[in-house]
Parts: sequence; C-alpha cells; structure tokens
Amino acid sequence: MKTAVGVLVLAGLAVGVVLLWPTAAPNDLVLGDVDERAVFGAELVEKAERFERFLYVLWIFSQVALLATLWVYARKGAWFTRESAAGPIGTGMLLGMLGLAIVWLVDLPFRLVGHWWALRYDVSDAGYVTWLLEDWTLLGAQFLSLSLALLIVMGLARRLGDSWWLPGAAAFVGIAALFTFVSPYIDYTTEPLRDRTLLEAADRFENALGLPDVPAHVQEVSEDTEQANAYAYGFGPTRRIVFWDTVLDDPFEPGEQRVVLAHELAHHSQQHLTEGIAWFAVFALPGAFVLMLATKRRGGMGAPEAIPLALVVAAVFQLATAPAANWVTRRMEAEADWKALEVTRDPGSVEGAMVGLSETSLGDPNPPEWVQILLGTHPALADRVAMARAWETRNRP
Repeated sequence: MKTAVGVLVLAGLAVGVVLLWPTAAPNDLVLGDVDERAVFGAELVEKAERFERFLYVLWIFSQVALLATLWVYARKGAWFTRESAAGPIGTGMLLGMLGLAIVWLVDLPFRLVGHWWALRYDVSDAGYVTWLLEDWTLLGAQFLSLSLALLIVMGLARRLGDSWWLPGAAAFVGIAALFTFVSPYIDYTTEPLRDRTLLEAADRFENALGLPDVPAHVQEVSEDTEQANAYAYGFGPTRRIVFWDTVLDDPFEPGEQRVVLAHELAHHSQQHLTEGIAWFAVFALPGAFVLMLATKRRGGMGAPEAIPLALVVAAVFQLATAPAANWVTRRMEAEADWKALEVTRDPGSVEGAMVGLSETSLGDPNPPEWVQILLGTHPALADRVAMARAWETRNRP
C-alpha cells in the first residue's frame, strides 16, 4: 500500500512539473554578452560589487552559525521536555518556538552588521530602533507560522503515525494558497496608485495581457530605504500590484516605471502566483517525506522530542533545495520580463530600469555563479538587459 502511494505521489509530481514547465519566453532565446561596465557604469559596478561581496561573506557565516546552532539544539533540545507540563503537542510547540528564538539571537549579530553595512552605503535610512522593531514584527509572524505548522503536523502524526506526511504536505499547500489569496485583504500598508499616466498605461497593458482590472497600490518606504521594488500578490478577485514609492521617483523615468508596471501585470497574466503554489507543492511533498523519515528515530513528528531535530532537518532541506527553488523563480521573472517587452515594446526602458534597480539597491549586475545558484531569485540584471537586446534583435524591422 505504501509503495503504491509513493508511486502515485512521484507520478503526480512528474505530471505537475511537466504542466508547470511551459513558459512564454522563447526556448531558443540566446542571450548575448553584456559589458556591464559600459551599461551600468564602471563606478556603480565596482561599488555594487564591494557592497554585495561583504553581504555574500556575511551570509555564508550566518548559515554556518544557523546550522551549527540547530545541530546543537537537535542534540540537546529534547532535555527541555522534562521540564514541560504542556502536554505532547504543547511541549512540541514550545520547543519549536524556543529553537526559533535561539536561532534569532544567534543570527541577530549578522543581521545587525548587514544593516550597518546598508546604512554605510546609503541603501537604508532606517535607524537601528526602527530596524529592530521591524525585526520583532517579523519574528512574531515567524512564531505564529511555526506554531501553526507544528500544531498541524504533530496533530496529524499522533493520529496517523508515519502516514502524516501526505495530508500534512497537502495542508501546508492549502495554507499557502489561503495566505496568498487573502494577503491583499489584510495589508493596510499601501494606498491606491493615483498617477493618472500609469493608470492609463495599466488599462492598455491589461487589455494586451487579457487581464481584468488589477488594482495598483503604492507602499511608502522612502523614509527608510533608497531601494526600489514592486511586487504582485493575490490571485483571482484579490489580484494586486504594489509599487514602492521609490520606483515612482528618480532615477526612474516614466518609460521605466511603465516597464515595471507591465512586468508585475505579467506575473498575473501568466498565473505566477497560483503557479508558485503548485511549485510549493512539488517541494512540500518530498520535504514532508524527508521530515517523516528523519524523525522516526525520535518517535516521529508526534513526539515533542523530535521537534529540535525536525528544525535542523527543515533548515538543511531548505538550503539543499534552494538552487531548484531559485531556478523556478528566476524562470518566472524571466517570463514576466519577456511579456513586459511584448506589451511595452520598449527595450531601452527595460535597460534603464535595470540600471535604476542597480543604482538604488546597489545590486551587482553580474554576481558570481554560486550566488545566483544559492541566492538568485531573479535573473542577473545584466542578463535582463541581454534579454531586452535579444528581444529588440528579434523584432527589428
């Protein structure tokens, strides 16, 4: 029976990957070389490389500290079960929150140094108190998420034994879908976009992309950071796009703002939010199975003693699958870039927008390959410029 279930799951994953594979970007598209110093400016490139290089090293040390901390906690954390009278599930949740708190404290110096570095390079304007308050908010959200995850998994494991992993993974996918759907309704940090020129462009792009009206909002971040960003979220009736207000100001020109708008609308037209949930399922199923196998020697995920070990297994699995997960998101971002080129027909503004993103965020236009593999959620800025030029070559009269 278990073998049959495993075969069906593997077959389902294979079918899912095949269905998710197609992309609007041409498969035969060849990106030419881009001289990033000529496009972005030698001074900007050198400054971005210095800025990012320090953060790469900081990330490596933080990951070593994270895994070492979780490894120690996996070995010693079960001792705390002797002091708890909260019952098995309550104790497991407490162990999970304790592990998260320990990891947060160990990682805090690295994040503090990273914020100092951003202040030094004028990428961030947020003071340390503001930054710490935002960090506490994030920690609170992580506590809630972890508690809910452990409540579901431990409840299923105590009822179903080792078979918990399949309904557990399905429950996580359902929660991810629900959160993606409702998040625009619970976000009170944005205001409707009022730029009439951009709103008129949005109407044209929505028609070209076959979209209904997608509300556009603005999030004010310019008091805390120089970085520019925009994002799409929600699906179906909750579709939204959000600009950081830094995108609506210098150095971004109107054509470049329209390119950013078209890119975010393309995420919706290509169903990337729901596709992302499907890809999450592709990773969640084997992840839950690995977690089930790894914790069997500690009594399984229904036993509180297994929770410290589960945390380190989850961290290692996430790091191990990061290259594949990042490849997925880079593929989506490249598709959105291509669709934006198709509707704006303005490769020059795409190139300008990439320069603006590098300038405001000090993003390295051409990071090392290992960085793209482990950390790159978007194509390199130089590759995005190369795509704009390839599109122009294909569509040249």
